Amino acid sequence: MAVDRRRLLDLIDQMRVAAPGELREAQEVLSRKEEVLSEAREEAQLMIARAQEEVEERLSESEIVKAAHARGEEIARKAEEQAEALLKETEERMRARLSQAESVAAQQMDEADRYAMEMLKKLESQLSAFLASVRAGIESMENKAQIR
Repeated sequence: MAVDRRRLLDLIDQMRVAAPGELREAQEVLSRKEEVLSEAREEAQLMIARAQEEVEERLSESEIVKAAHARGEEIARKAEEQAEALLKETEERMRARLSQAESVAAQQMDEADRYAMEMLKKLESQLSAFLASVRAGIESMENKAQIR
């Protein structure tokens, strides 16, 4: 295999011309390596800080939600206790009023019975007087009939 000398020399010249540019780029990349790594570290730290803030915020929100839920349950429990106490108090008042109403009704019934008894006795007395009057009238009529 024969290599064309001219062609080989042209390639070498091209490599000489291209190599310094590539070397410079490589040196720039190497010199920027620390800067790029530093920027990457800073960005990573910022991302970590943001993530931690978000986690803390979510935890805080979770705690707020838990606290609100607990407070809501406490309020509901107190409201239920108050409602039960109010219901018990209302039932006691109603029992007292019912007892009072029953007592008043019993008194009124006793008074009505006494009144009815008085009226019946008066009526009996009046009927007795009326009956005596009727008997007297009958006897008088019978006596007149016998005389004739």
